[in-house]
Amino acid sequence: MYRKFIGIAVVAGIAVAGSAAEARDQIRVVGSSTVYPFATVVAEQFGKTSQFKTPVIESTGSGGGLKLFCSGVGVEHPDITNASRRIKQSEIDKCAKNGVNDITEIKVGYDGIVLANAKTAPVMKITKQQIFLALAKNIPDGKGGLKENDNMKWSDIDPSLPASKIEVLGPPPTSGTRDAFAELALEGGCKTFKEIKAMKKTDKKKYKAVCHGVREDGGYVEAGENDVLIVRKLEANPAAFGVFGFSFLDQNADKVQGSLIGNVGPTFDAIADGSYPVSRSLYFYVKVAHVGKVPGIKEFVSTFTSEQMYGPDGVLSERGLIPMPDAERAKFRKDAEMMSNNITM
Repeated sequence: MYRKFIGIAVVAGIAVAGSAAEARDQIRVVGSSTVYPFATVVAEQFGKTSQFKTPVIESTGSGGGLKLFCSGVGVEHPDITNASRRIKQSEIDKCAKNGVNDITEIKVGYDGIVLANAKTAPVMKITKQQIFLALAKNIPDGKGGLKENDNMKWSDIDPSLPASKIEVLGPPPTSGTRDAFAELALEGGCKTFKEIKAMKKTDKKKYKAVCHGVREDGGYVEAGENDVLIVRKLEANPAAFGVFGFSFLDQNADKVQGSLIGNVGPTFDAIADGSYPVSRSLYFYVKVAHVGKVPGIKEFVSTFTSEQMYGPDGVLSERGLIPMPDAERAKFRKDAEMMSNNITM
């Protein structure tokens, strides 16, 4: 640190404090690949219309972003992290351990998670139970126990499904999309089996391992955080499916289509009214200690939560974000103005 300080002082010709030498004049945002395109739109608009520099947005995945965010206070750490799921209590505890005590939670809106395939293939109609039977590591054996998933084709699960190999490209465990998909789709299908649902009362750890465990034999393929790459692979292989957010499906509607889950397709209206069974909330988290230290944080958050951005007729709605009801938007806009610790678990 001392050598770094001396080097800067010599170059600048002045003596400065270590903290000033490390000062940053550009907001740094990390986190969810799903929230990334929305945050990028806001950042570009903010850079054009304000006196502040355009924020740097990095797509690290929700889990990866929160890990970076919670690593400490100071300009070497991110100011904001995006998340396609809510922060976990364990992450709040890690933040606190590293001195990140005041966090402002802002809900951005809603998004659906889709099981998509190429438009050149038929639209698949599937249930959450069938999704579980296709992608889970272990499934019921019909005798009250569990067995390793031996469903190789979709038609092994149900004759109405395609007679093709199960191959689903999706995000890694660090992704909020993966977390939400496991909770909403896999667990949603898992608990339709009485013997597994009963397990939740007797052994919660085992229940979660069974319901969230994903097969590793090629049926599910981790494709990283790059949704563009998944779409390209689906175009190249019409028999494959991919897991990603509705907003990305909406942006690539000329190439891919969403499956009907429980006879409901992933549409703007179905996600907004809750009838689409695999939908979730999107968030970002602000490190309050950095407000006033890194220029423009409060103003950037104000821009993000403006009606022009996340309202029903806003820019982000045009990009596929499902807006919140009026009262909920007003609530989070007020939280953004107050910029205080508003997380209650």
